[in-house]
Amino acid sequence: MKVRVIIPCYNEGEVILKTYKKLIEILETDSLRQHYDYDLLFIDDGSKDSTISYIQEAATTDSHVKFISFSRNFGKESAMIAGYQHSTDCDAVVMIDADLQHPPHLIPKMIQGYMDGYDQVIAKRNRCGENKSRKWLTKLYYRMINRFVEDIRLEDGVGDFRLLSQRAVISLTQLDETNRFSKGLYAWIGYHTQVFTYENVEREDGESKWSFSKLLNYGIDGLISFNNKPLRAMIYLGLIVFGLSLLYIIYILISIMVHGIETPGYFSTIAAILLIGGIQLISIGIVGEYIGRIYYEVKKRPKYIVQASNLNEPDTDDLQTQAVQEMLKGKSRTQEKTTNEKKQNSHV
Repeated sequence: MKVRVIIPCYNEGEVILKTYKKLIEILETDSLRQHYDYDLLFIDDGSKDSTISYIQEAATTDSHVKFISFSRNFGKESAMIAGYQHSTDCDAVVMIDADLQHPPHLIPKMIQGYMDGYDQVIAKRNRCGENKSRKWLTKLYYRMINRFVEDIRLEDGVGDFRLLSQRAVISLTQLDETNRFSKGLYAWIGYHTQVFTYENVEREDGESKWSFSKLLNYGIDGLISFNNKPLRAMIYLGLIVFGLSLLYIIYILISIMVHGIETPGYFSTIAAILLIGGIQLISIGIVGEYIGRIYYEVKKRPKYIVQASNLNEPDTDDLQTQAVQEMLKGKSRTQEKTTNEKKQNSHV
């Protein structure tokens, strides 16, 4: 069995060697205990510091180290899909951040979950110690997105730190959209899933690359990527405003008939114009966002450009065949798991 750990990194020169040593230390021991081969795949997302130099130096002395370096910064979503596309030949793939906020010591537990028959083994953080306002905004966001999106359900605290089986990786790479929202895509592909909780961990070194504006844009991506309800909401809002406008017109007509023409209200006129104008701008922005996404999808640009790597390019021609094989393999693993559970119950 072959296990691969994917580590996307951007300007992580201060912590990347510490991450590498910790991963090697854990996997070296666990691979002997659970009998599997492993390697590490670092995805350098166009770092401007010494990150790629440290990775290449480690690769020259350790055959377990693989790397892909992008020609520029394409974003974490591109780094993750690059890792998955180059890992379709692995039995299990673990995605972990380079800043050690995802505890590496949980990887053996994930691999055990895979051996028990699960296709997705997810580590969910409990957000202890986080800022209260950020925690409240996050809960509000997940509540809103789950109300808007019907196909999937997202859980607060569930992120990219997870193990995927080979058939789950292949299914994920077949979703070839340009505007990716991995949290939603993980939930969309489904499969047998196991979730366990771990304590929130602070970043050991370096600085977070996620500012408030980036988190906000990422949240909007998640809201728009999986549904057209914002467009439907604009229709409802337009009908409500139209209905209120008709009621206001009727009220004004009755007032004129009863009291005659009075001095027109400057404030009410300006307020109505600003309200309707604001609604129109929001509606145009939402429609424009969807059109922009269609524009990027139609252009079919690559999600990333590889500048340097010690891996071969993935062969995507037979992904469908691999998917079928993994589906059959997954069924046999599930049946084996069910049989073992029945045997255990009978002994009890």
